[in-house]
Amino acid sequence: MTPPPAALATVETPLPLGNLPADRLRSVDVVLTDIDDTLTLDGRLPAVAYGALERLRAAGKIVIPVTGRPAGWCDLIARLWPVDAVVGENGAFYFHHSPEKGMVRCYDRAAGQRARDRDRLEGVRDAVLRGVAGARVSADQAYRESDLAIDFAEDGPRLSDAAIDDIVATFAKAGATAKVSSIHVNGWFGDYDKLGMSARCLSEVFGIDIHSENARVAYVGDSPNDEPMFAFFDNSVAVANFAAFADRVERQPRYITAREGGEGFAEFAEQLLMSGR
Repeated sequence: MTPPPAALATVETPLPLGNLPADRLRSVDVVLTDIDDTLTLDGRLPAVAYGALERLRAAGKIVIPVTGRPAGWCDLIARLWPVDAVVGENGAFYFHHSPEKGMVRCYDRAAGQRARDRDRLEGVRDAVLRGVAGARVSADQAYRESDLAIDFAEDGPRLSDAAIDDIVATFAKAGATAKVSSIHVNGWFGDYDKLGMSARCLSEVFGIDIHSENARVAYVGDSPNDEPMFAFFDNSVAVANFAAFADRVERQPRYITAREGGEGFAEFAEQLLMSGR
């Protein structure tokens, strides 16, 4: 279940990242970050972003990607990237890998329910493909356990905003939740999201309560499915390419970087690390 939003003043326009006070940054020891178009740039993970992840962990920060990407990818990320855990499929689960325990997988919904959900999502998939010209199932769908990803910008021409809205409406008609990322519309059955599973992961694995310890956490994202995170965390940051989606988000991030994608994430990481010097 998603925690209620923090009691923050409404942000109409994100402030430049440089306005984030250094004394507030010094309180941050957890970095949650989206992946696509937040860590990546033009569809690739640049060295500057991967290096920023390594530098943050070397400085003792807890680093957790929070992504719409599938379970199969998240298993690899949890094992091989310089991160402490990963939240995947928009909050369907978290994976945490350690030498002592190996891979710990925690899901919002039980295996039997996930199987029933996938059966229902097949009907939604067919309705989307029949009803929205150019829509296609995401290439990473085979590695998903809980949701259906419809590609509107990753592999093929970008669909129109009207087509994206039609995809969202098709999910809603079936009673499913739908969220728009920078490349996919992800849909699922259940009331979980990125914020709820991030809260669970931080509590169960790291003993951090995001309600009482909000100031310890920063979130970096780029698209509408990051809105619960932008709304909740005092230290919410968007990379510059978020501007393309700003009109689809009611609760804006509080700060925005000058650079896009992984370069923007590295910009944030540098400012965070410099604040402690």
